[in-house]
Amino acid sequence: MAFLAQGAKLASGLLVALALSAGAANAASCGKDASGFETWKQAFAAEAKGAGVKNKGLQALAGAKYATATIKVDRAVKKAFSGDVNSFMKRRGGATIISKGKSLKKANAALFADIERRYGVPAGPLLAIWGMETGFGAAMGNQNTVSAIVTLAYDCRRPAFFTPHALAALKLVDRGVLSASSVGAAHGEFGHTQFLPGNVLNYGVGNLNLRDKSTALASTANFLRGHGYSGGPASANRGAIAGWNSASVYQQAIIIMADAIDGE
Repeated sequence: MAFLAQGAKLASGLLVALALSAGAANAASCGKDASGFETWKQAFAAEAKGAGVKNKGLQALAGAKYATATIKVDRAVKKAFSGDVNSFMKRRGGATIISKGKSLKKANAALFADIERRYGVPAGPLLAIWGMETGFGAAMGNQNTVSAIVTLAYDCRRPAFFTPHALAALKLVDRGVLSASSVGAAHGEFGHTQFLPGNVLNYGVGNLNLRDKSTALASTANFLRGHGYSGGPASANRGAIAGWNSASVYQQAIIIMADAIDGE
């Protein structure tokens, strides 16, 4: 669910160039159902090529299918963040995340110490996000990543937001980070902490293999630092947490869990 705000700094660097290159095509030809998807893909392929997408990425785009499941999830997203923080945490297993987060912090003490040294982000918020997003890697999603993100770029609800991420996904295919068959969450996020493709280009570290927990956690710390995390507890860095997800109830939950994990 990180897609709600991941990319708050979308208006910078590579993603700006990607957005500008495809913005006109999306504004003119977005759709509300599958009927125009294949025609749109042909026009989008030309835009993607102009943005620097190479053969592997273009082939992945050609094979993308209209993701009906993604659209269904997208239309229900507001409901997922409804209610107060207590009810939200109960639905999402907040107590379990805190308990398991404390155990994982101890078991991976050297990893989290190294990440905090490099990025200034302690274990708590990373573990809270990791637990919230995928149950610590247990549920990283089964939706085709390229199809999901390309469908959202085509869909008329938020094409300006998702188009740069669709182009980024195709570039990640070119680079071998993703493939045409890669899977993840319904909105095109992937890996242990569910990164959107454009944010992988901006904040991913190492080999960008976000199915590796160490790479995913370090990349998440780099994202939070890039959004203003300045050390200390999550409760003192809500702005950075908001960069990850704009839903207030999500931010509150992450802060509560993070501070509990780090406060032992």
